[in-house]
Amino acid sequence: MASPQAAVNRAGRALVGVAVAIVLGVGVIVGAASLWFRDAVYIDRALPEHQTDVVIERGSTFSQVVAALNDKRVLTSPLAFRLLARLRHVDSDVKAGEYRFPAHQTSDEVLRRLVRGEQFAVWVTLPEGYTAREIAQALAARALGDASTYERIFLHEGGITVGGRRTRNLEGYLFPSTYLMPIDDTPDRVARILTDEFQRELPRDAAACAKRLRRTIPEVVTIASLVEREGKADDERPLIASVIYNRLRLGMPLEIDASIEYTFPEHHDVITKRDLESDSPYNTYRHTGLPPTPIASPGKPSLDAAFGPARSDYLFYVAKGDGHHAFAKTLAEHNANVARYLK
Repeated sequence: MASPQAAVNRAGRALVGVAVAIVLGVGVIVGAASLWFRDAVYIDRALPEHQTDVVIERGSTFSQVVAALNDKRVLTSPLAFRLLARLRHVDSDVKAGEYRFPAHQTSDEVLRRLVRGEQFAVWVTLPEGYTAREIAQALAARALGDASTYERIFLHEGGITVGGRRTRNLEGYLFPSTYLMPIDDTPDRVARILTDEFQRELPRDAAACAKRLRRTIPEVVTIASLVEREGKADDERPLIASVIYNRLRLGMPLEIDASIEYTFPEHHDVITKRDLESDSPYNTYRHTGLPPTPIASPGKPSLDAAFGPARSDYLFYVAKGDGHHAFAKTLAEHNANVARYLK
């Protein structure tokens, strides 16, 4: 009969054997996983099968980026791609835009392209109310061309034909929106993209509306630009438009500060007495009628308001300080509103 000590020794050797087997098994698994990861990330070039374009939307999570790549059959192993990005701590560094992946890329090459931002096209947002100069600067900031070149094209090389009328330049006709712009497009082509979008966003009955308002379409667009710069709340834009039309009908100067400011090289918080004495055609305190061109790019709500103004007898409005305005029919009412809201 074996001694108790021998039994203990045999049990110990058995445990050691199990431990060794476990370590060896784990080693085999880790080794296999490492080989799989290496092959999936650095060697496998099965996908994409051909040159493939993929759009990464602005604000996409990394999961959404992986889904977009997988949907376009760019990744052979989404899991390995996720692990690679996590290991490099770059899963939050992917740049939005449109990418063009050559055929047969490794996951490593795909990730590097995304992190470096080697886009075929980039997203650019042009807000409502931007002037042509501000749009030129925004495009240049996205490396889409030189700002001075854009300014020349927008402001000094002619306009477009709208409703049978040729515009003086492109101020007001560069539609504000978010665009996916090809990085190799010329400034002329970019200008065409923006003006084509403007034409699409015009009301379908723009010509009929302008005729009913006894204005040309470019004149209504100029009014829309004034509404854009004056209004903050969309529900007030038709009322602001009605004030402009009412004053034009009566031959009253529009007295719109934003129009005077259009000529300034930089923003003025307060319009001074000296500013009001300017003889610029954009000084709507000294000159009746509309300024010679739009003063900014109107968005869809302002265009709709200008082509479809509210019916009102209002001739004045003053900002209340909360994004809305107080409207008045008479100068006495207006002065009371000014005293109330511009303390």
